[in-house]
Amino acid sequence: MTIPVWDYRAEYEAERDDILAAVDQVMRSGRLILGASVHAFEEEFAAYCGVRHGVGVNSGTDALTLALRALGLQPGGEVITTSNTAIPTVSAIVAAGGTPRFVDIDPDTYLMDVAQLEQAVTPRTRCIVPVHLFGQCVDMQAVEDVAVRRGVAVLEDCAQSTGAEYRGRRAGSMSHVAAFSFYPTKVLGAYGDAGMIVSADERLAARARRLRVYGTDGSYYAEEQGYNSRLDELHAEILRRKLRRIEQYIARRRELARRYDEQLRGSGLVLPAARPDNRHVYHLYVVRHPARDRIMTALADRGIDVGIHYPWPIHLMRGYADLGYREGALPVTERIAREIFSLPMYPSLTDAEQDRVCEALREVVAAP
Repeated sequence: MTIPVWDYRAEYEAERDDILAAVDQVMRSGRLILGASVHAFEEEFAAYCGVRHGVGVNSGTDALTLALRALGLQPGGEVITTSNTAIPTVSAIVAAGGTPRFVDIDPDTYLMDVAQLEQAVTPRTRCIVPVHLFGQCVDMQAVEDVAVRRGVAVLEDCAQSTGAEYRGRRAGSMSHVAAFSFYPTKVLGAYGDAGMIVSADERLAARARRLRVYGTDGSYYAEEQGYNSRLDELHAEILRRKLRRIEQYIARRRELARRYDEQLRGSGLVLPAARPDNRHVYHLYVVRHPARDRIMTALADRGIDVGIHYPWPIHLMRGYADLGYREGALPVTERIAREIFSLPMYPSLTDAEQDRVCEALREVVAAP
């Protein structure tokens, strides 16, 4: 039997009665869009993050795009982020009219190298987007120091970090606004696309709510050009119920990470580096080896799927060639992309399955 890099089916079987009850509740309610479940989930998720306001949207990508629009980003405004991220981080900046500008990453955590931020800020910089990648937070104190000193906004990309903490503060609570994804693979996942904007700023949240419904305030009159990006009632009610179990999901992910650390220490793989001031929630467990491709092929032959997050740095993609970056511009990002791969990581992964993964890895890495 193949062990997938991610699977939802065992979790669904365990939670099936609750999930189907959520579906039945919504279908009997008479309201399928922006109803009681969406409003309740917005409040509950915002409270979980430690902020006042939540705005449910169609996806994590839309959450980033609308958050940038709500911040007032204008065409040509520069937004600093990293190239070692999912494409939506950068595509959202472009969709909102901004110009992405990249800094390199820390070679140990693969997070934004905050030491490069100050030099990256220009008179056109309007926002910094730190990506809390793989399940742990960027050094937000350093980001905040630069942002305050240079007068720019901060938007946290929390797509992979629901429940993560930095110095006791939850991801999403350390900036002007934050964007979350509830794509099925995430720490808190729906059964399709869904996202959320959270903020402590009431005016910013109100504008995001208007932008998600064509720029209207609940009428047929548009105050500004907006979008159709609404979190639906079905996903909201399912996510509400799963939110009650999120600490269980996180505890299991952290236990799986501990077991990987224990079994793979000394194997020749570079294991994830967790910042001491963070609570890492391990959306992904990312290891590194210069013979990555050989190892992946051998694992596939043994029925073990792994992934690469991410194989191509965004600044080297043809779709973003107009930004003017060339190979060598971000040397750490480029080197890491050639070596990293992600091991199976999801709460329903069993100890026995994980043991099989670790045994295979130790043998494959040691092979000539």
